[in-house]
Amino acid sequence: MRQETKCIQAGYEPKNGESRMIPIIQSTTFKYDTSEDMGKLFDLEASGYFYTRLQNPTNDMVAAKITALEGGTAGMLTSSGQAANFFAVFNIAQAGDHVVSSTAIYGGTYNLFNVTMRKMGIDFTFVEPDCSPEELEAAFRPNTKCVFGETISNPSLAVFDFEKFSKAAHDHGVPLIVDNTFATPINCRPFEFGVDIVTHSTTKYMDGHDATVGGCIVDSGKFDWMAHADKFPGLCTPDDSYHGITYAEKFGQEGAFITKATAQLMRDFGSIQSPMNAYLLNLGLESLHVRVKRHCENAQKLAEFLENHPKVSWVNYPGLPSNKYHEMAKKYMPDGTCGVISFGVEGGRKAAEEFMKHLKVAIIATHVADAHSCVLHPASSTHRQLTDDELVAAGVGPDLIRFSCGIENIDDIIEDVSSALYEI
Repeated sequence: MRQETKCIQAGYEPKNGESRMIPIIQSTTFKYDTSEDMGKLFDLEASGYFYTRLQNPTNDMVAAKITALEGGTAGMLTSSGQAANFFAVFNIAQAGDHVVSSTAIYGGTYNLFNVTMRKMGIDFTFVEPDCSPEELEAAFRPNTKCVFGETISNPSLAVFDFEKFSKAAHDHGVPLIVDNTFATPINCRPFEFGVDIVTHSTTKYMDGHDATVGGCIVDSGKFDWMAHADKFPGLCTPDDSYHGITYAEKFGQEGAFITKATAQLMRDFGSIQSPMNAYLLNLGLESLHVRVKRHCENAQKLAEFLENHPKVSWVNYPGLPSNKYHEMAKKYMPDGTCGVISFGVEGGRKAAEEFMKHLKVAIIATHVADAHSCVLHPASSTHRQLTDDELVAAGVGPDLIRFSCGIENIDDIIEDVSSALYEI
């Protein structure tokens, strides 16, 4: 099936007389006829459900759809995009380990890595997305366990060079993890460019309607854990909490990573997405291919308008030929990038705040990437915990305005922005 058809039909195939829509299994508990039947589930000897804190049928159907869209072999939903990124890294890195990450990532993810996970004993080295291969090589250590980046960074809109980073990761025997939230699998399928694991904040374009918070992890099934068994003991040595199962042996390349993340991390942290949220997420997925195209069309037209406006000091959008990432965007995302633009106005931070006060169609909100046009000043909101130096490193200057184009009529969006610019 092509991507548009997968958005509608992947992940769930109703049998004769069954619900056409993915059913909501709104239950914490599942009944079994014998203790032996349930015991097989706890031993990972049989597939099934026993408690929604770990797995739920509705969630698994929706995860299967996203997995199909990404071209992966296994996937799982989480309670948020933050949980997805945490699980993806923590599944293979523990105290005493090291991770290489791009600097151009969402501020919340940066804090997760640079503050919280450091407290857990995991060290991080951050590199510029435009670093040379030599600079990237220098970031690795013997205890490096993975490399992390974002397809299109939020909000700096840097386009990630998959092939450069995947080569470096694989040369060191570690997987490349990429957050594909902004591009979505409609515009980019990172597995085709050497990425091993993909994460999403499904809260954004996948849901698309400000309705549900959620995340997802998808495994490509291509990374050979056993070939680097000394680096990944959690996957390649017996797990005493599951009667000595070795995940990479029992579930193979295609299932080991997600099975471990479910059996261990979801068991212990319980960051499950609710079945009702998963159902609503699926409704968003069904129109994803239609909405993403409109988001990109609107963003392209608004970016072109802003680039020629006298009160706009700079515009950053990969779809513009003048953009430094334009050629790389065409290479990895020939059908479009995302609906998010960043720009600055003459007058800096004060003018940016004044501009935002006068918007009528676009709302000021911490959210991004949904049907409504919304605007944010990251330096005073999502990235306010960062120092000035960290803001610069993340590509988020004090004057940066992040504008997320919705799917309204583009003429109304442009008129709204034009009127607000007139007031500053």
